[in-house]
Amino acid sequence: MNFLQSVPAIRRIETDREDLFAIDVVGHISAADGENLFGLLEAAYALHPRIDVLMRLVDHEGVDWADVADETLKQGTVHALEHIARCATIGEPNWIADAQSFLPAASPIEFRHFKAEDEADAWQWLGATPLSPATPTAT
Repeated sequence: MNFLQSVPAIRRIETDREDLFAIDVVGHISAADGENLFGLLEAAYALHPRIDVLMRLVDHEGVDWADVADETLKQGTVHALEHIARCATIGEPNWIADAQSFLPAASPIEFRHFKAEDEADAWQWLGATPLSPATPTAT
C-alpha cells in the first residue's frame, strides 16, 4: 500500500471530557505514527496541565519503537510523568507492563487494563463517554 494512502494508526476518539486524551491504536504502529502520537499528547498537555488517557487497541500488529528518536522517547516519558494522571488500555495486548518499564518505579500514573468486552468499565473508570462511534474490536 502506498504510504500516502495508508490509514492512520492513531485515531482520536471524541469524548465528553476535554481533559481526556482518547485514541484508537489500529494495526501496526510505525515510527511516524509513534512520533505523531507524542505530538498529539504535547498538544493535549498544552491545553490541560493534567489529563487522563484511554487507548483502545484494535487489531494490534506491533510497534516500531526502535525507530522512534531516543530524544522523543525521553521527552515523552518526562512529559507523561508531569501530565498524565490515569491511563486505561482496552483490548490486547496488555501494554501496561511495557509502558511502566519506561517509567520510574514510583510513577504517579495509575494504569488499568480492560478486556475489549469490558470497554464500558474503562469509560466509567475515567468518568467519560465516547462521542464518536465505537470502532469494532478484532475478532
